[in-house]
Amino acid sequence: MSKRLEGRIRRKQRIRNKIFGTTAKPRLTIYRSLKHIYAQLIDDTQGKTIVSASTLDKDNKQFGSNKSNAVAVGKRLAEKAKAAQVETVVFDRNGYIYHGIIKSFADAVREEGLKF
Repeated sequence: MSKRLEGRIRRKQRIRNKIFGTTAKPRLTIYRSLKHIYAQLIDDTQGKTIVSASTLDKDNKQFGSNKSNAVAVGKRLAEKAKAAQVETVVFDRNGYIYHGIIKSFADAVREEGLKF
């Protein structure tokens, strides 16, 4: 395992020790690979995913892991969350630095009305 990945996993564990999603305030987690972006709202009390969105969705016209796709995924996730009557979330950046794609995603989710 590379040192870069080890560092991200350590940061991820530190964050997950502090963050916990409930039914009223689920955890919004994001994962980015080299090709795609995945996001989901998770209720940790029941261990279930409430809603999810990614660049692999059938209604997605774009492909890849970049800022414009992060914005599209963020807006789609926020729309699904509103349909599921979720208004506030706890943001789990999953060990990634809050910069670039992660920041674009978070800003898009906030613009659509989710609070965190």
